[in-house]
Amino acid sequence: MSPVSPSPTAPGARAAPDLADLAPPAGWRWWPVFESWWVQYRRVWIGSVFGRFLMPVLFLASMGLGLGSLVDRSSGGVGGVSYLHYVVPGILAAQAMWTAMGESTYPVFGAIKWDYKYHAMLATPLSVRDVLIGHIGYVVVQTTFASVAFLAVGTAFGSWVSWWAVATLVPTTLTGLAFTTACFAFVATQESESSFSILFRFVMTPLFLFSGVFFPIDQLPIAIRWVAWVMPLWHGVDADRQLALGSPDWTVVGGHTAYLLFVCGLCAWLAHRALTKRMVV
Repeated sequence: MSPVSPSPTAPGARAAPDLADLAPPAGWRWWPVFESWWVQYRRVWIGSVFGRFLMPVLFLASMGLGLGSLVDRSSGGVGGVSYLHYVVPGILAAQAMWTAMGESTYPVFGAIKWDYKYHAMLATPLSVRDVLIGHIGYVVVQTTFASVAFLAVGTAFGSWVSWWAVATLVPTTLTGLAFTTACFAFVATQESESSFSILFRFVMTPLFLFSGVFFPIDQLPIAIRWVAWVMPLWHGVDADRQLALGSPDWTVVGGHTAYLLFVCGLCAWLAHRALTKRMVV
C-alpha cells in the first residue's frame, strides 16, 4: 500500500500556524512562566488579599499604637519622632522579606521536587533563565502588592509624616527581591524541605529582631551590628525610614539602594548557577 500523501490546503482555507510563530519573542520567553504562576494565584487570591491587609492592621495596632504609646510616654519616642512613625517603615521593609521568603521557598521546592513544574517548563524551548525571570517576576509582583497594601493601611493609621513615603516602594521592592533571589539560590541546592524551618527560625526571625526594625542597631554589640550591616534587611529598613520621615539623606539612600542592587545581582547569578546545575543534565 502506498503511503497517503497529505492533502493540499483547500483553496481559500487558512493554513495551520507554525508553532514556532506562536512563541513569544526571544526577550519575552519568560512571560509564559510568569503567566502560569499568575493563573495559579487567581484561584486563591481572595485569601491572599485578606491576609495582606489584615497583617498590617494587626502589626500597626499592636506595635505602632499599643507598644508605641508606652514608648512615647516613657521616652518621648525614638530619635525625636513618635514610635509609630519610627517603627512602621521598618515593618514595611520586614514584610517584604516575609513575603519574598514565603513565596520563594516551598513554591520553588515544589516546582523542583513535588510537581515537577520546572521540569515541564524546561522540556519546552524555555531556558533556565526564562524560568527564573518569570517566577522571580511573579514574586516581585506579590511583594509589591503586599507593600502597597501596607502603605494603604499605614495611611489609615496616620503612620506617614511625608508623601516621600510613596518612594519607599523602591527600596522595599529591592529588599524583597534580594531575599527572593537568595532563597531561589538556596532552595535549588536542597533535597528536603526540612531545612526551611531552620531558615525561618534562625535567619528570618533574628533578622526581623536585630535589623533596626524596632530600635536603632547602634544599641547592639558591634558583632551583631556587622551582621545587620551585611544583610539586606537593614539597608531596606534604613532607606525606608529616611524616606518615610520626610528628610532623606540622598547619599545614604543611594548607598542602600546600590547595595541592594548588588545583592540582587549576585544572588540572581547564584540562583541561575544552582538551578542550572540542578535541572540541566
